[in-house]
Amino acid sequence: MLTIPENWLELVGLLLALAATAWAVDWFVTRMFRAVVHKIAAKTRSTWDDRLIHRKVFTRIAHVAPGLVVYYGIGPALGVSGAEITVGVSTTAFMAGLTQRVALAFIVVTVTMSASAFLDAINDIYNESYSDANNRPIKGYLQVVGLILYIAAGVVAVSILADRSPVVFLSGLGALTAVLMLVFRDTILSLVASLQIMSNDMIRIGDWVEMPQANVDGDVIDIALHTVKIQNWDKTISTIPTHKFITESFKNWRGMSESGGRRIKRALNIDLTSIRFLTEEEIERLSRHELLREYIAAKQEDLERHAAEKAALGNDLVPIVRRLTNVGTLRAYLRSYLRQHPEIHEKMTLLVRPLTPTAQGLPLEIYCFTNDTRWESFERIQADIFDHLVATLPEFGLEAFQDPSGADVIMMSDNAG
Repeated sequence: MLTIPENWLELVGLLLALAATAWAVDWFVTRMFRAVVHKIAAKTRSTWDDRLIHRKVFTRIAHVAPGLVVYYGIGPALGVSGAEITVGVSTTAFMAGLTQRVALAFIVVTVTMSASAFLDAINDIYNESYSDANNRPIKGYLQVVGLILYIAAGVVAVSILADRSPVVFLSGLGALTAVLMLVFRDTILSLVASLQIMSNDMIRIGDWVEMPQANVDGDVIDIALHTVKIQNWDKTISTIPTHKFITESFKNWRGMSESGGRRIKRALNIDLTSIRFLTEEEIERLSRHELLREYIAAKQEDLERHAAEKAALGNDLVPIVRRLTNVGTLRAYLRSYLRQHPEIHEKMTLLVRPLTPTAQGLPLEIYCFTNDTRWESFERIQADIFDHLVATLPEFGLEAFQDPSGADVIMMSDNAG
């Protein structure tokens, strides 16, 4: 049975003195490490040592010193030998042994934290030194290594505090496999997902990704083991579990950025009642347009040849009449306009096509690619093109379709009255 020693007050004083010594050693070693390391780092041109300092690797490892002071000083401070501590027959020896185990566990945790900071520094050095770091991030893998280190440190620390071999705790892990699988389910899924994302090059830092089911639309700013951080266009940050990029669908706009072209696919509805054949006066006027001169000349030649062929059939048949239409001529004008546009990609698909007519008129779709993929530039180019299209419609005797407004209803009511 453990009893309180008679000189307990003296022992308390010795323990306080040991604690003060440990604190003084920690203060001295930490500042000495900091001064020496900073001095050495200032003389080098490389930045890897700066990353180690920034992550406080040396500062954390310096905290091992007070643990060593306590571990080796507790025996002399309490006046017990190593053999007495091992046996632990007296209260003083038991307390010395317990203090040693706590100090040793502290050293293990401190070394592990320093190793974790070293892994963070490796990630920083990799991102700064490797030009393809955004395409091949290693942060997730380093986090797996850090997780293993912390688990190992936890097992070792608990075994030290319990004064048992780590093998005893590890032997019981087999029975806890199901529990561990449940606890580390997200970690395992994230690890597998990270491997698949990296091997298939699915996402990179800086990619524009869109995941509607998670209300995510923005740039990837961080890829970690468990999460992927995305800064949306409204500047909010969305954190998505890594395995979601394997189990759910998403859109990566990187292909668009790398291709050098961004697609315009938009239609303007033409009022069907305004579509008609062009008159001779309109053909003459439009043929003076630079963008239509060759088209109208070729069309007129083709129409004249067609008329000559039909005239040879005789006067007893009604020939098929082919004439230029205003909407067809507009399509030819827009094709020429887009092909000479300096901000439209000349090597990518370019179409001006009518879609299926609807109750809202004839959709005239422009399908092409800008040669500037930046959002602001793309919207400006697209707006300029459709501004020009709407303003050009009257030149061809065409009108855009739109539903009646309140003013239209009032005007119709007044006319009916």
